[in-house]
Order: sequence, then structure tokens, then C-alpha cells
Amino acid sequence: MRLTKTMRWTALAACTALAISACSTGSDKKSSDQANGGGKKGGSISIESGEPQHGLVPQNTAESEGAQVLSALFAGLVDYDHKDNSPKLRAAESIETSDATTWTIKLKDGYTFHNGEKVIAQNFVDAWNYGANQDNAQEGLPFFDKILGSDELAPGKDKKPATDKLKGLKVVDDKTFTVTLKAPFSQFKTMLGYTAFYPLPKAFFTDPKAFEDAPIGNGPFQMDGKWEHNKQIKVKRYENFPAADGKAKLDSVTFKIYDKLDTAYNDLRADNIQITNKLPISAMSTVAQEFGDRYIYKPESGVGYIGFPISTNPAFGKPELRKAISMAIDREAITKTIFSGTRKPADDFISPIIPGYRQGALGDAAKYNPAKAKELFTQAGGLPGNTLEIGYNADGGHKEWIEAVGNQLKNNLGIEVTFKPFEKFGAILTALGDHKYSGAFRMAWQMDYPSIENYLRPIFSKIAIDNGSNYGGYVNEDFEALLAKADSAKSDTEGIKLYQQADDILIKELPYIPVYTYMTSGAYTKAVKNVIIDAQNRIDLANVELA
Repeated sequence: MRLTKTMRWTALAACTALAISACSTGSDKKSSDQANGGGKKGGSISIESGEPQHGLVPQNTAESEGAQVLSALFAGLVDYDHKDNSPKLRAAESIETSDATTWTIKLKDGYTFHNGEKVIAQNFVDAWNYGANQDNAQEGLPFFDKILGSDELAPGKDKKPATDKLKGLKVVDDKTFTVTLKAPFSQFKTMLGYTAFYPLPKAFFTDPKAFEDAPIGNGPFQMDGKWEHNKQIKVKRYENFPAADGKAKLDSVTFKIYDKLDTAYNDLRADNIQITNKLPISAMSTVAQEFGDRYIYKPESGVGYIGFPISTNPAFGKPELRKAISMAIDREAITKTIFSGTRKPADDFISPIIPGYRQGALGDAAKYNPAKAKELFTQAGGLPGNTLEIGYNADGGHKEWIEAVGNQLKNNLGIEVTFKPFEKFGAILTALGDHKYSGAFRMAWQMDYPSIENYLRPIFSKIAIDNGSNYGGYVNEDFEALLAKADSAKSDTEGIKLYQQADDILIKELPYIPVYTYMTSGAYTKAVKNVIIDAQNRIDLANVELA
């Protein structure tokens, strides 16, 4: 999942993605104590947010700001344990398979959409069919690629879908449906907590456009009015949410939308907002002292990159040139000086909290070696005009570290480096997607679900070029073959080894340069308690209470 702000693809990119997150606030003991404590019931709070990139449709939300809102409005089939990120049942009563190919999913009783409509199996099937159909241009489309019949709904550019239904989905009764995959995939249950797999009510299909600003979910909160773009999104407790599955304690929450993290932090200090899961760089030296045990600092799932539009700009075509740029970056200096230790130098394409991560996997490419970098850069032919432009989103506190990287490249490679700020993260994504920007760019990823596969396919596979987050246009057939082989592995151990081989191809070719991994850095005021940020940098709003 792409991160939109400083912390998150930073904290999960935030636990992020930025967020990388482990899934508790402060220390584990503190989170446990808070969870067992009794706070004041009801009340209203505000939290920091960025402007979501698209309308609030689950199948079209692949970035962290929209995902935070949707996690309050919807309840998926599974959720993830706050301690170890393992999948746990939520709206599903059971998810069973004997061969990792055909899966039977049974729903719990008691779930309804916010308009009173009962949640049934057909709601999931309809939502997945919609998301898998390339005519609907949903960013979650790649996540349905494993389901039998997905090729017919997404046949590719300049082709029309042959059907509007995945042949691998079958409704058995109102509480039961089956999913048949193209091949065994042991991670399928883990995937099902991702936003693309949320259900949609019948009302969505009546007026999809209206739904974008006032979505009707099945989660612990419901919309309170419409999304006020670039200002706020208000939600209130859904009284008919099943109490056993986490009925919200607060009366309402306002997602207050900011362009600048410094402004949000000043509002936090003034108690105008009560929680943020993203802090500006300017706060890092004093936040621990000011907020004490209300400062949240822990590993998260996010990885931050410098990316290259390989498919549209031949200047970046040589892996040796990209390796030279990577070796000219002093990751230790960036993470310590710019981020005050709230990032760690990246040494793999995989987050350190994910099974399959290998310490030091990037090898020489991640080791700061200016002399060798200059030698490789010269051998690779350098860059046209001896210049490099780096684009970044200006709404997430990235100016400082991008300029620091630029200065290192200027000094170590002898090139001129310029910078192109985009007002919002969505703007740079659109420019890259439309092939209207051809410079290097800042990118980040936080996991959609806790699997090594999620750091590979959604960012670097062919299907993710038109339907995902492959903004560099990278294509490697050996990489594709290894992904397919790993998907069909008979065990998690075998699958991880094959995914690591795919990771090795990325390490050799460096379509992106991993620069750092994220630490969740958030804070909350004395007005609230039981604040937990998960590994996807999402605040568990249903459990927040007034102190």
C-alpha cells in the first residue's frame, strides 16, 4: 500500500509505511494496560489525516490515508493480531481449505451495512467481481488475479472483458461462498484483511459516484455527512455493530485533513486534535520529552525508496547506473541526521518485521562507497546533461531528506541535482501513472497484508503497471516466473525461499532503491487512552476512549 505521508508503504509504511508497525502503542506493557483500563464512554475526538487519493471505495483504495478511513467504516473477513500480525477472523466465522486452492468462507451473523442492509455472501462476491473487472479501473485489481477467471475480467490493454463475473466465486447460501484459485496459494487467508476484499452493499451499484463521498460500510463507524474534501471526514459510532467484534467506544471521530505535518503537530500540542500517527521531522528532537509515554515509537512495515521510471526514461535503463546512485547515498547519515533515528537504513526490499526478510540482503548496493559509486556511474555512461531531477510529494515532510540525498549525489557523483515538489502525493502518482513525469521519484510502501509476497507483486509485477503500484514500469520475466512458482509452493517455508529468489532479482536490478525502513512515530494527548497503531499504520479507532 502506498504511503501518502512522512511516516507510512511508512509506518505499514505508518506502522508504515511509511508505516511499518508492530502493532501497539508505546511499549507492549503499556498497550496491554490501556486495553484493560476503563475510560470514559462516548465523546468525540479529531485525528490527523491527509487527503485520500480517490473516492472512498475499498476496491480503489491503495494508499494509507484512504485505508485509515475505510478501516473505521468497514469490517473485513479477517483482521490482524496487534502483536504478531497473524490473521484473525472478524466478519468471517470460518475460512477453510484442504488444498490451498478451493476455500470455503462462512460469515458470522449480526453484521449489517450502515443502511440496515444485512451483510451476506453475495455482497463479497459482487464487490470482488467489481474490483476484478478492468473496465472499472480499480487499483485493487491485482489482488484478484489469483482467483480463477480473473484473466477473463482483466484480459489486458486494448481488450474487453469476456464476462463480469469471476468463475472462481460461487455463492452457496447467504452465509457461505467458495473461492477457487488458479493455483494453490497458502497466503490467501492472510490477504483477506486487505481493503480490496471488503464487501459492498447493493446501494453502491445504484450510484457508485455518490458512494465515493459517502460510503456505506459494515464497520464500527458510519459516515456523518459527506467527505468535505481537503478539510475533513466525519464519522460516528454505528450502534448496530456487533458488540463482540469491537463496537466503537467513542461517539464520533473527525479525520482532519492537513497539507503540512508541522501544522498538524502544532494542533496536537494545542489539543485541537488528539492523535497523529505521523510526526514532522521538526518534532523528532523534542517529542519524546514533551509527550512522554504518549509518544509512540516502534518498528513498522514501511520501506522508503527512490524510484525510476524505467519504462519511459531510457536514461535510467542500466542497473549499474542505479547501483551507482544507491552506493552514493549515505543511509546512516540520512536516518540519523534527518530523521533523528525514526528511520533505519534499508538493507532489503522486504521489511524487517516480515518473515523472509534477510539482514544485509542488498549487499554492496546498500553500502555507502562514494569512490566505487563514482566509478560505476562513469562506466555506466552517467546521465544526460549530467543532471538528475527527483520528484516528491510536498505534503508529507519529504523535502529535507530528498534534498539531503540530492546533495550527496551531487557531491559523490559530480552531477547537478534538481527537485520537483508535487503539492500532494496523489499528484505525483497521477503524473507517473499518466507518463507525464520522467524524473526519479520518492516512493514508499507499507504492507497490505503481512507477507513477503506483498513487497514484490504489487510494486514490481507486470499486472501492477496498469493495476497497481508499479510506477517504474519494471518488467522481468524471470521475476514473474518465480512469483508464480512461489505462489504454488506446498509450504510457507518453500514459498518464502522462492519469494526470496524473486527478491534477489530486484536486488540485482534495483528498479527502486530502498533507502530506509520506517519506525512508527506518533503521539496522542492526555484526552485519550487505549491508543493502538497497527502494523499498517492504522489507528484502532474503535478501541480508543476518552481518558
